[in-house]
Amino acid sequence: MIEETIRLAALAREAGAFAASSFGAGFGGSVWALVRAGEADQFAAAWRTAYQRTAANRYEYAPGPKGLRRLRTVALGYIDAAKSADAPQIAYRQFADADNMTDRQGALGVLANGDAPERAQAIGEFHKRYRHDALVLDKWFSAQAYSTRADTAAAVEALAQHEDFTIANPNRVRSLVGAFAGNQRAFHDVSGRGYRFLADKVIEVDRLNPQTAARLVPPLGRWRRFEGSRSALMREELQRILATPGLSKDVFEQVSKSLD
Repeated sequence: MIEETIRLAALAREAGAFAASSFGAGFGGSVWALVRAGEADQFAAAWRTAYQRTAANRYEYAPGPKGLRRLRTVALGYIDAAKSADAPQIAYRQFADADNMTDRQGALGVLANGDAPERAQAIGEFHKRYRHDALVLDKWFSAQAYSTRADTAAAVEALAQHEDFTIANPNRVRSLVGAFAGNQRAFHDVSGRGYRFLADKVIEVDRLNPQTAARLVPPLGRWRRFEGSRSALMREELQRILATPGLSKDVFEQVSKSLD
């Protein structure tokens, strides 16, 4: 946590949440809030007001405008979480009108969680615009890997076959595989599908880049923190990785330590 995300959590409490916290830092920082059902509309209205107040903020590389851009996307997220009927339209307008990556990426992230027509439109336009900019395209993969949709695991598996995904690029691997492993809802699906996918990618990446592969192991190594069925499935995937012929020293040590 940094001052920026801590302040955003405080704003959530000021707007009516009876509990709020933050984690991460910078653009990747996230804020969650608990609101009583009877006060949800009032809470959402407060964030809509906050969003409208930042509408005139244009790009400027300075702490004040930077904070307003972050606040704008957090407010947009709350508007969307409240299931506001116009949330997709607001998000797409921010996406289309953005004069900076913070606003555009923030809107893309919100749209990626839903199923409105604007979602596919924004995903397609972002890819078309930035497909030749490797670092920005990483954000395109991550936005979909972090999605809270029920079909995210299937989408990530499909993205791993996308023509712009390459297992030989560590940044691209982290942007898709690493991001997906950080998606608590999708990665920990009770079927174990997420665990199998990650283990498959650890084995595949290990043949090319053992250090990058080893850094992908920790999400499975947290198996002790989960209830019985998920814990067993995570452990099984670690054992499968460990039994792979020709495993690198880096991955062998990371997996062995995780199983001890």
